[in-house]
Amino acid sequence: MKNEGIERSKEELKNSSERAVENFKQGYNCSQSVFLAFADRYGIDDETALKISASFGGGMGRMREVCGCMSAMALIAGFETGSTKPRDPDGKKANYEKVQHLAQEFRKYTGGSIICRELLGLSEDTKGEMSSPTPSERTEQYYKKRPCIRLIQDACSIIEKEFFGGKENEQSADDGTDNR
Repeated sequence: MKNEGIERSKEELKNSSERAVENFKQGYNCSQSVFLAFADRYGIDDETALKISASFGGGMGRMREVCGCMSAMALIAGFETGSTKPRDPDGKKANYEKVQHLAQEFRKYTGGSIICRELLGLSEDTKGEMSSPTPSERTEQYYKKRPCIRLIQDACSIIEKEFFGGKENEQSADDGTDNR
């Protein structure tokens, strides 16, 4: 059953992408940045939202698997369509269909992938970097070389369209750098 939560104005929807990007620039991971931008919709306080989404950053615990933006979209899908009954195959199916649809939409923006290491252009040569749990230092160069800001914007656009009736942007907000 869909969470009826707090209604959001078009201005709030427009700014969710900006809020998510600002979250990321403050140092939150990709999953936290996206999830936090929408948490108030479900009456979730910031601290709880950040804890719920913390482990999904860097492709889940920095293992470079499923992109944290995609994970945040799946978390939101759970609040919107998640089944709460243990024996509810129809409810589970509806939720899984929504998550698969979100992944399909995300792939349209990314050229076909939802995998962090692929989106970052990491190869087997960088396997040591991929498996290290130590997050990269956030510098100006970090933000310039990674597509994360654009992926965050894309995820927010998809969430707005799919769950809040917002119009999906053809192009994410421009912050002055090409993050793709």
